[in-house]
Amino acid sequence: MLRLSKLTDYAVVVMARLARDGALPEGRVQTAPGLALATGIAEPTVAKVLKILGQAGLVEGLRGARGGYRLTRPLAAVPLSEVIVAIDGPIALTACVDGGQGQCEAQGICAVRGRWDPVNDAIRRALSDITLADLAGPTRCAPATHFAQLVAE
Repeated sequence: MLRLSKLTDYAVVVMARLARDGALPEGRVQTAPGLALATGIAEPTVAKVLKILGQAGLVEGLRGARGGYRLTRPLAAVPLSEVIVAIDGPIALTACVDGGQGQCEAQGICAVRGRWDPVNDAIRRALSDITLADLAGPTRCAPATHFAQLVAE
């Protein structure tokens, strides 16, 4: 089963909340405690997610008395695949994809080695075609809303 981590789920929720409250480059900023309160996600987890998203260039942190976080671009310009890669690393179904080595006991005799690449490419393309705006939609994010609920809407 292909399953994203909880941190990726939380990253989508946090970014959707930032967009909802107008925290775009030209807009106001939000603090990690405020985002934690608004989303129902624990503050240390929100801080961790924001740090990772900041390192990936998806959000920016501003220091000072009026500091906080804001998106670096609108959700419509952020593919889901970019968030997944930022939080979970490269998107791949198997360890042997894209030349990976040393993680498979049967790599020397594997009859399907290299044949997963088209499958992985299709998944990457599909995840790249979905933006965070598609997930967040026109509805408002309720506290403790998570990725599965966003997708179900």
